[in-house]
Amino acid sequence: MSGFELPALRSLGDLAGAEPIIKVDTREQDPLPFTRLKTRSGTLITGDYSIIGLENLFAVERKSISDLVGCCVGQNRERFERELHRLRGFRFKKLLVVGREDDIHLGRYRSSISPKAVLATLSAFEIRYDVPVVFASTASLAAQRVEEWGFYFSREIVMSANALLRAATNPEEVQHG
Repeated sequence: MSGFELPALRSLGDLAGAEPIIKVDTREQDPLPFTRLKTRSGTLITGDYSIIGLENLFAVERKSISDLVGCCVGQNRERFERELHRLRGFRFKKLLVVGREDDIHLGRYRSSISPKAVLATLSAFEIRYDVPVVFASTASLAAQRVEEWGFYFSREIVMSANALLRAATNPEEVQHG
C-alpha cells in the first residue's frame, strides 16, 4: 500500500480500495523515480505521464532545463508547440520542468538564447496553450508532484463517480433544482 487510498464506496467493486497507477510513456528515456504509486509503461498520445484509465483527461509533459531551452527555437519549437496544442484538450495538464527557474534567469544552460527569451516563451506557452508551467528542483520532487497530482485528480473522478452512483441507487435523495 502506498499510503494513498481513494474514497470509493465499498459497494463500488473495482474502485473500492483502488490506487491510481501512473502510466509512463514508452518514449520517456529517463523516467522519474516514483516511490508511492505503481507505474506501467505504455504509449501516450501526448505527455510523458498520465493515469491508467484517465489517459484522455490527465497529462504531464516533463522537460529538463536543457530540453526546455531547446524547445524555444527552430524546428524543436514547432514540434513542442504541437505537443502543447494537444494538451489543450485535457482536463488536467501541466508542463513540469525539472530544474530551478533561477537556472534560466542566470543562463545556466548551453544555448545562445537569452534567459529573457526563454522566460518570455514560457509565459507565451502558458497563455497560448492554457498549460501551467511548474518547476521542481529535482527529479525526486518532480516525481512526488506527479504522484500527488495523479492521486488527487483520480480522487476527484472517483468522488464524482460515487455521487453518480448514489444518485442512481437512491433517486429519492436527489434534489431537482
